[in-house]
Amino acid sequence: MNREEIKQFLPHREPMLLVDWTEGNADGIRATYHVTGEEWFLRGHFPGFPVVPGVITCEIMAQSCTLILGEQLKGKTPFYAGLDKVRFKNPVVPGDTFETYCEITKARPPFYFAKGEGYVDGKKCVSAEFSFVVQKSEA
Repeated sequence: MNREEIKQFLPHREPMLLVDWTEGNADGIRATYHVTGEEWFLRGHFPGFPVVPGVITCEIMAQSCTLILGEQLKGKTPFYAGLDKVRFKNPVVPGDTFETYCEITKARPPFYFAKGEGYVDGKKCVSAEFSFVVQKSEA
């Protein structure tokens, strides 16, 4: 899926839509986000050495993972319910293409449990376990 197709499923919009491309199925998903250096979250983090905040890398993983649900997401909003066992290994900086690999480990709708990893050029940057709940969107 490209960015425009992703917008059919995720309610996120710029500047918080943090997935450019994805492919996968119910078993797992791979997604990318290219860090241009113009993102709002890089301003001041850190002057002279911009680094994508860890919480943003986790958000990218969460957004990509919820896309596993596909059609089930339409008209609904995914919300973080928990974030566990987060480990940061390497920084993500402007010019990097951050690639995620995520899978849902357990589902008890509307609650979902997942794990994910994020890489740049094959080098692990972050790993985490997380949960989210999917609720009907308010109009």
